[in-house]
Amino acid sequence: MPVRYLLIIFFFFSASFIQVQAQDSGIIQRDTAFIRHSLRIDSLKRDSLSREAARQDSILKARAFRPDTMVYTKNPFLQFHNPVKMPVSIRRWNGKEGMCYTIIALLLFFAFIRNAFYRYLQDLFRSFFRTSIKQRQIKEQLLQSPLPSLLMNIFFMLSGALFLTIVLQSFGLGDEMNFWLLFLYCLLGLAAIYLLKFLSLKILGWIFQVSESTDAYIFIVFTTNKIIGIALLPLVMVLAFAEGSAYQAAFTLALVVIGACLLYRYFLAYSSVQRQIRFNIFHFLLYLSAFEIVPLLLINKLLFQFLA
Repeated sequence: MPVRYLLIIFFFFSASFIQVQAQDSGIIQRDTAFIRHSLRIDSLKRDSLSREAARQDSILKARAFRPDTMVYTKNPFLQFHNPVKMPVSIRRWNGKEGMCYTIIALLLFFAFIRNAFYRYLQDLFRSFFRTSIKQRQIKEQLLQSPLPSLLMNIFFMLSGALFLTIVLQSFGLGDEMNFWLLFLYCLLGLAAIYLLKFLSLKILGWIFQVSESTDAYIFIVFTTNKIIGIALLPLVMVLAFAEGSAYQAAFTLALVVIGACLLYRYFLAYSSVQRQIRFNIFHFLLYLSAFEIVPLLLINKLLFQFLA
């Protein structure tokens, strides 16, 4: 009987001891988990702080890195701790692609006229240079071709406006203005001048009953313009891209060609109109001064005042 009691007491104390030990082990596990979690948070904080410090260091190093300075301070042969910095001017490239495309378009336009109206161009040169005895027949053929005549007048306007724009900018006129805006002004100016001349001659011919003579003079004027437009095309190509002596030679040749064509136009006009109307050479010179020279001088003065 005492042995039974001893066993009961032993088992009772053993169960109590095991329960207490289990509780202690649970507490220890919770403490261990808490400690591990705390250590993990601390390590993450330390890693984030180290990464932030590394990033700040890299930023400072990047700011402190000067390629131009490193060339002089880290070079094994040239080591200057205070390199001299030379001022650098930014150069902007202003190409002439637009001019090139414009000249190509003008060439294609003339090629189209030549291929589509080849006979008209032949008759135009024959009529202007008087290479055929059938002048009246050739003139009638030219007057009966309004479409190629209109296209050649447009070609003269484009070629002449491009020539005037290049020349004006070469003399320093209109530098503050855009090139294409100046080209548009020159184009509109040429169109206005010859439209006004055409209308004034038509009105004068109707008033003084000399319409045949004024029509002959108008024909000579616009025929000469077409020849000038063709002659200016290669010269404009040289003026657009040449410099120095080549530009001066092309500009001088252009002035000579235009002057020769105008003088030849006045000769043709005088000889053609005199057959129909008897007038003195003084009257013809007076007309040239009043309707040809004075307007050009006024236009020249206005251009210098507007563009200078």
